[in-house]
Amino acid sequence: MLGLSGAVNRTAAQAPVGAVSRRACLVSLSAGPAAWLGAPEAAHAGGQLEEPLMDSVRTALSSAVANQAPPEPLFASTEARLAYLRWLGTMSERLRRHKPDWEVRRDFLQTVWYESRRAGLDVSLVLGLIQVESAFRKFAVSSVGARGYMQVMPFWTRVIGDGDAGKLFQMQTNLRFGCVILRHYLDRERGDLYMTLGRYNGSRGKPAYPNAVFSAQRNYFFQERPPAADAA
Repeated sequence: MLGLSGAVNRTAAQAPVGAVSRRACLVSLSAGPAAWLGAPEAAHAGGQLEEPLMDSVRTALSSAVANQAPPEPLFASTEARLAYLRWLGTMSERLRRHKPDWEVRRDFLQTVWYESRRAGLDVSLVLGLIQVESAFRKFAVSSVGARGYMQVMPFWTRVIGDGDAGKLFQMQTNLRFGCVILRHYLDRERGDLYMTLGRYNGSRGKPAYPNAVFSAQRNYFFQERPPAADAA
């Protein structure tokens, strides 16, 4: 289940709301990450650029997005499950204002956790990216047509999917594509997160977007509390 990153490495992978003008987004870019994070209703312009893919890479990425089984976490031990539940409870409180309904929030976080780990990504990074890209809005659309939580460009459904761009408004499909694409870029950039995030946004080498994501990521760091010492 968590072998996506290795597979990619071996081969090299309903109404729209909140759209904003390219001009407005360029202003935000020039103002730096603080301006991006201070505009939660914007679906930031920019998006992945369509590039030629080797057949082997295309096949690996297509395979990575094809399995649409429900994201049911599996745990090797009771402690691992308890650690996940502690993470879920903590993140649920942090996302309450974005997603007031508990069941919606739980399903979203479970899917982000599953898809991030499946792709070998840090879940806090993925949550930070979603905050910057869509402010956690399922139907966000940017001025260049990127869609959904992770602002996936529709061409990806033609390149590695079934061609139905409307599915990018489905939660798991959007998160699956976004995580697979981010992993593919991370492999292409040899683990350089700064360049990876720029490529994801179509602004490779420019600092505003990566810095905004890194700043947002801090909202979703999670550290287990050490066990309490036994009382003397």
